[in-house]
Amino acid sequence: MDRIDRRILRELQGDGRLSNQELADRVGLSPSACLRRVRRLEADGVILGYRAVIDPAAVGRGFEVLVSIEVRRDRAAVEAFEAALRDIPDVVEAYRLFGSPGCLLRIAVADLAAYEQLWIERLTALDGVTEVNSQIIMKRVKEPQGLPIG
Repeated sequence: MDRIDRRILRELQGDGRLSNQELADRVGLSPSACLRRVRRLEADGVILGYRAVIDPAAVGRGFEVLVSIEVRRDRAAVEAFEAALRDIPDVVEAYRLFGSPGCLLRIAVADLAAYEQLWIERLTALDGVTEVNSQIIMKRVKEPQGLPIG
């Protein structure tokens, strides 16, 4: 990956809807050369996809919670837990961690009542879960901006 590829990545992280012509102009390439590079970055798995950034409150999911969960430390329990998480649409991010807690989730729901229902009916009921701790997000201080690309 050279400096032009990195410039392409920076530009697309800033605006994934750039036309190929505008992207080519910004990085100093012809449109055909730029398109070849973008397609190669996609084929190589560097660019994983494109998506819209949506205001959670606008779609009724303005109540966000960070949840740390402890799961029994055996392979079957961890695998079952992770598979079950994929079926819970309110869990918008999930990470397995080294140490304690074993898992960190970001959950987006409508309000406290919706979170309480999810907590009681789904999270604490998952096989292998031994502890659930919730941290309600008061304010998002820094929006996700993409990765710093040198």
